[in-house]
Amino acid sequence: MRVIAGLYKGRPLAAPKGSSTRPTTDRVKESLMSSLISAYGPIEGARVLDAFAGSGALGIECLSRGAASAHFFERDKNALAALRSNVDMLGLPADRARIFRADVMKNPPLAGGSAYDIVFLDPPYAFTVDEVYGLMAALREGGRLSADAVVSYEHDASCDLAAFFAERGVQADILASKRFSKTVIDLFRFL
Repeated sequence: MRVIAGLYKGRPLAAPKGSSTRPTTDRVKESLMSSLISAYGPIEGARVLDAFAGSGALGIECLSRGAASAHFFERDKNALAALRSNVDMLGLPADRARIFRADVMKNPPLAGGSAYDIVFLDPPYAFTVDEVYGLMAALREGGRLSADAVVSYEHDASCDLAAFFAERGVQADILASKRFSKTVIDLFRFL
């Protein structure tokens, strides 16, 4: 794994030890970032939430491309070790890269702080779309999503996010949907 573009382009990133995480491959990350920039626009100055951070590769990619800050939530100790190693290796200051050792599903970032412009959700597939939507709704209702926030949700290909939104009457615009074998990444914005 490496940083694809920006200030830290080409820098290697540590991956978590063990099998409890699914690191995003460089090919998938490159495609995701291209779609994100098409949907959101330039990342400079954006506030990012990497909710199931793992190695932090997605949030770090945004910081490399000029995001103002990224909040990383991770509960797995091996993933936290890799995340901390990556942030330290790049010399990212705490005001740009904040790491929270927390279960974002149980303790979402609802109190205080600026709204997020970009949110990455790459939860363990054991979480249902209902559970993940609960987190998205809490962030939205808590004022933690900016008006034009783009959410990236990586999930098993068997999940149809557009159908889920339609069934629940959720007003959202799916901006892009990319399939990679058994994985889909949907980018959307609440309306």
